[in-house]
Amino acid sequence: MELSDRKKKILSKAVEEYIRDCSPITSGGIKDTGNLDCSTATLRNELNALEAMGFLRQLHTSGGRVPTAQGYTFYVENLLVGIKATNEELDEVRALIENRTNSLSDLVTGIAKIVSKATNYPTVVLVNGLDNLILTEFKIIPLIDEKVMVLIGTNSGYITDTLNVAATQESCNDASAYLTKHFRGENIGFMMSNLSQINEGMQGEISEFQNIVDSLVGGLQKFNSKKMLDVRREGAVKLLKSGENLEETKKVLELLEDEDNLVEVLEEKELDDITISVADEDQVCSVVKAPIKVGGAQLATIGVIGPQRMDYEKIASALKVVIENLSRLKGD
Repeated sequence: MELSDRKKKILSKAVEEYIRDCSPITSGGIKDTGNLDCSTATLRNELNALEAMGFLRQLHTSGGRVPTAQGYTFYVENLLVGIKATNEELDEVRALIENRTNSLSDLVTGIAKIVSKATNYPTVVLVNGLDNLILTEFKIIPLIDEKVMVLIGTNSGYITDTLNVAATQESCNDASAYLTKHFRGENIGFMMSNLSQINEGMQGEISEFQNIVDSLVGGLQKFNSKKMLDVRREGAVKLLKSGENLEETKKVLELLEDEDNLVEVLEEKELDDITISVADEDQVCSVVKAPIKVGGAQLATIGVIGPQRMDYEKIASALKVVIENLSRLKGD
């Protein structure tokens, strides 16, 4: 729907003022803060027109107007442009990403925690691209009670697993060297698809540690089938304290407790950039989400969950910092 430049400015101001302090917009308020060269009567007519077009609604006859779902959606799709990354607010991201000795779960948890702290909204990270992780090394260590610990180095951090296999130190060293030699620089998906073929042609080399390799493959298959979900609920507490609409806050809390629905909301195989979905009759919560890509391949999706009245610009800026810094990681 085409809007004049003046209507766009008025709608943008109405949305931003309401997000900032939950204040319904009036013609007088627009006149005082909107920097528009027109009379109050003209502004009133423009507000009436925006209401008739479905972008604003009036709370009561003599009160101001607030944005509708259509108004928020138009704002984020047409008026929210040139998002700038707020680097000083999220310096922690770089430190977290540069520390490649972190476990993958620590990296996921750290990212979710930083974004939640920066935005004051609940944040969820869904890891759904483990096949894309690039392998760098394997370290296999014998433990007591007939178990071994496996450290799988990837371009995004370590995956750890404990296998119920009895093995000598020599077998563990040989298995580590074998797996690193043949799969360094490849992704997990390639390893899972090609390991059996490689094994068939090299039985003599791996016969001494075949049980370790077989058990590792089984463990990776189980790990790969899981959806790693990290949910930071601190922002939900802040929503409750903020005086936000209680019914909308309840919907956010209910979604955070429903892992199946969270996965459905966030699961996105081909997400290219930040996307914003505004809560309306069909969608109970607003969601701002972005792809987490490493080495050009999508590893996970990060989403910020909240009510219709969210600070979309602040959230998008925070996510921009994360995805831009992660995109600089190489796939090796």
